[in-house]
Amino acid sequence: MGRVSDRVVLSASRRLAVLLLFAAVGCSGGGGAESAGPVPAPQGKQAEHCRALHRALPGTVGGLKRRAVGPDSEFTAFWGSPAIALRCGVRRPLVVTEGHDGYRPWTPTWEFRGVEWMPEGQPGGDVRLTTSKREAWVEVTVPKKYTGGDGEFGALDVLSDAVRKTIPFGYIG
Repeated sequence: MGRVSDRVVLSASRRLAVLLLFAAVGCSGGGGAESAGPVPAPQGKQAEHCRALHRALPGTVGGLKRRAVGPDSEFTAFWGSPAIALRCGVRRPLVVTEGHDGYRPWTPTWEFRGVEWMPEGQPGGDVRLTTSKREAWVEVTVPKKYTGGDGEFGALDVLSDAVRKTIPFGYIG
């Protein structure tokens, strides 16, 4: 048997196939990313990287304007309604946390503009994508409304550019 790679660069058609798989296993409903999670509280270098990312984030993502949601924070950003939500300085995803029931060390990643993202289908059909191999974990939740049936994740292009420029390649222990 060949070695299983820890990185998968998916073409647009394969992204669609993965997205459709997520949609098939997701629950109905989907309240969007306004409830994407609590405001992260990174420390030290991670907090510095997240603040730099916050300053570099675009005013629009996928044609959606940036807006305020919940408490104002240098570690979160939101675009549109329902919101595409970004959280910087989050904890290690459970799928790559050794000892957790959902641990899947070979979780595939998607590469957008030099940044790897781990996709996870969410209840309701939203997709959460978390960076890998960066000095701070960045999580983006894309509501089902914006992924639809075409597997479009163009929003990650501009977000990947900002991540690549502000959060160095590296590993978090």
